[in-house]
Amino acid sequence: MAISTGDTLPEATLIQLGANGPEEVALSGKTAGRKVVIFAVPGAYTPTCHSAHVPSFIRTKDEFAAKGVDEIICVSVNDPFVMKAWGEATGATAAGITMLADAGSGFTKAIGMDFDAPPAGLLARSKRYAMFVEDGTVKVLHEEESPGTCEISGGEALLAAI
Repeated sequence: MAISTGDTLPEATLIQLGANGPEEVALSGKTAGRKVVIFAVPGAYTPTCHSAHVPSFIRTKDEFAAKGVDEIICVSVNDPFVMKAWGEATGATAAGITMLADAGSGFTKAIGMDFDAPPAGLLARSKRYAMFVEDGTVKVLHEEESPGTCEISGGEALLAAI
């Protein structure tokens, strides 16, 4: 069953590439007592993710901060090396967006946002969504119907909803 507004995020460990290599990141540590935006993409470097979804959060980063959002996190079922390179390539890292890998899709599956698209080579990937989380509880959730669109899950749409 997919996560819904009002639900508490499950315990999850994601991975970030740090100065000394891959580092585990407890999602609860990122969300406890904080206002956080989490958005997920089906894959780094894929067309909609690269040209629409990430740029929408780069454009709106300061407006989220003005609304009290402590951190914006991008999650993808990719490895942390890809997420680091993608964050640098898109300018997300320079903008202050945290790029986290859900390499084994554990978090994605735990919140019921996984899907497969074998013809595109996408297996155990994340649906496209954006959520506003306060102290670990989902306050706003925008899930796209199609992984190839970025309308309600973009930065501007989520910003308008909080």
